[in-house]
Amino acid sequence: MLFVKSENLKTGMRLARPIYNKNGVMLYERNSKLTTQGISSIKNFGLLGIYVLEPAEPVPPMTAADLEFERFQTMTSFAIKEELLKLVMTKKSGKVKDLAGKIIHSYGRQDKKINFVQNLRSLEDYTFLHTLNVSILTALITHKLNVKLEEQLEIVITALVHDVGKLTVSKKIQERAVLSQQDKEMVKIAEVSGFDLVGEAFAANPGIRRNCMQAERILRDFYLGRSLDAKPVLGAKILMVAETFDTMTAMQLDREPQSEVATLKFLMDNPEIFDERVVDALINSIQFLGAGTSVELNTGEKALVIQGNDENVLKPVVLCFKNNQIMDLSNEFIYGDIEIVDIMKTLDNRYIMDTKTLQSYGILVQEDFIPVEEDEEYTIGKDF
Repeated sequence: MLFVKSENLKTGMRLARPIYNKNGVMLYERNSKLTTQGISSIKNFGLLGIYVLEPAEPVPPMTAADLEFERFQTMTSFAIKEELLKLVMTKKSGKVKDLAGKIIHSYGRQDKKINFVQNLRSLEDYTFLHTLNVSILTALITHKLNVKLEEQLEIVITALVHDVGKLTVSKKIQERAVLSQQDKEMVKIAEVSGFDLVGEAFAANPGIRRNCMQAERILRDFYLGRSLDAKPVLGAKILMVAETFDTMTAMQLDREPQSEVATLKFLMDNPEIFDERVVDALINSIQFLGAGTSVELNTGEKALVIQGNDENVLKPVVLCFKNNQIMDLSNEFIYGDIEIVDIMKTLDNRYIMDTKTLQSYGILVQEDFIPVEEDEEYTIGKDF
């Protein structure tokens, strides 16, 4: 499965994920082949891109719960959009608390791990879908941590409003596909200013504003390489993990989305920022490296996960493609140095040549070939 930007879509590509409208009605099913009209519709939706299946890739299994998760994302994001825009206009909390309760009811009582599926995003709804996903993650995490309902509600509300300040930046900036450094600074200023708006709307519960401010400040200092001496409250700790996980794994125009495994390793490698107990709760909430996942090992080999490992999700039992060897990576005595680097980004194992490097060594590559005359019959590969 690959993420393809909207401008790079081609007819014949097959959808890896269904597409729903705001009412939760499925418009395009998985495995549907893109037509010219379909591509035009996707662009009209304003989607940044979609997930497509590779030519020989079978349709991955999706449970009823997986389909409902995507449908829930689509429908609830529109409700979030409506409430957050009202909050900006009225400076009142409105029905945000009710939305938080709905999310907790659906995902804050889950005893089983869920498949956390990233949704399709457009420039127009990016902030709202990000807000929704962060809220779902905080609901899952707080449940695993046995947080009391009152505090759980506060933390999920925090997730719902933590980015509300971004909605106050000019429409001109919001609609830009790529932000300049100045634009990014304007968005950051708006984000921080939004915390005062949160404080006013939820004056009776100052913990919500505190969670937002602590999480933003600590993450900002971390990415700027500043010294870290803050001791955040639990709500801020959970928000930082959920915020980072969704941001890294979501589709964006300026970079490729990271896999869940690469993101998880990032969180685990920085325990001074991302509380280990919170990260463990995330691991116990989401399905990582389930059976059937294709992975890359640090040996350079490709393998298939045939049995997950609840004790250590990064140490499952795998089947190597090269020699059909089965390895239980949890057996450190035998496979201590072998580990999973990432999920395979593609099921196609062909090498992709770096043509610029080859050209620098004077090697003839396809870009150097003399173009064929228009009236000359030519078939690719005919003369080779």
